Amino acid sequence: MAFNRKQKLRDNIEAVRTAFTLDRERRTPTERERALLERYCGFGGLKCILNPARELSDAVHWAKSDLELFAPTVELHRLIRENSKDETEYKRFVDSLKASVLTAFYTPKEITDTIADVLHDRKVRPKLVLEPSAGMGAFIAPVLSNNPQADVMAFEKDLLTGKMLGYLYPEQKIRTEGFEKIEKPFLNRFDLAISNIPFGDIAVFDPEFENGSTFRRIAARKVHTYFFLKGLDAVRDGGIVAFITSRGVLDTEGNGGTRYMMTRKADLLSAIRLPNNLFTESANTEVGCDLIVLQKNLSKKEMSQDERLMTVIQTDTKTDLTDNAYFIHHPERIVHTMAKLDTDPYGKPAMVYLHEGKAAGIAGDLRRMLDEDF
Repeated sequence: MAFNRKQKLRDNIEAVRTAFTLDRERRTPTERERALLERYCGFGGLKCILNPARELSDAVHWAKSDLELFAPTVELHRLIRENSKDETEYKRFVDSLKASVLTAFYTPKEITDTIADVLHDRKVRPKLVLEPSAGMGAFIAPVLSNNPQADVMAFEKDLLTGKMLGYLYPEQKIRTEGFEKIEKPFLNRFDLAISNIPFGDIAVFDPEFENGSTFRRIAARKVHTYFFLKGLDAVRDGGIVAFITSRGVLDTEGNGGTRYMMTRKADLLSAIRLPNNLFTESANTEVGCDLIVLQKNLSKKEMSQDERLMTVIQTDTKTDLTDNAYFIHHPERIVHTMAKLDTDPYGKPAMVYLHEGKAAGIAGDLRRMLDEDF
């Protein structure tokens, strides 16, 4: 189904309204209200909500292509303002929305189901599960479906999303704060850490990293490299980390230290490059990302050939582009039906991979590759 901005915005407004109603009435959601909450999809792909939208005269600042979204955006802001204790809380909600526009690209259900199902098929039965960037629980739902007795600790920094997530999973530990707030007693504990983690040159302040090795201090300068190392800190020996992440983790020269740390005390189970149109249906955006699955191994003595490849950046002789050596040597681990030379989000030359089978087709190829790798 094509991305419908107006419908997505309307769904989000009704979900937010439902969450505020539940807050006010201090009760759990009905089945109908759960369905409304589940339709919330964040504001990725809806940049219009950043435009001024307090009164009718603000419409003159809007692009013509966005004007159909002006009235619902006014409604959204009015709804949040009316349900905020004061202007300070309203601004916190709005700041949260702004961050959501840049980072909330929720993983299609077909993909999260596939990853969780393959792990389950391979006898992974986690009792303690960590979701460090939960969104609306796209990974929580399939993990609990396969393991109803599992205990989940989920972090979601976005205030509105965290509020709704808490109503959807009242029996789980939902924390509306950043993953860096996880306490020491919870490290080296989880059986599985699974997520579509945030990405960007956003530094994370974590005293454990600030006072750690040079590699760890550098990793904390980017949220996606930080999440990988902190995720490995959080799982027990033998525990699994399965993260969808931006290609920057594997393709950026400066992240070599993080890649080394990722495989120094963990075994690479799978690394699969996903197509750029993975989020087109859900967030109307094209962005390259990878699925990386690691298993913590504290007694590890040496790295495999594939793990060594993953730490290296090479120039591909076929395309003359700089890329992670793992994918140059394993092009069969790139999910796609089409490939073309284009540019990345920063305007640099890059290979763009597309899949004509949409989410269902991507999930089918992903399942086959994961089955082979595991």
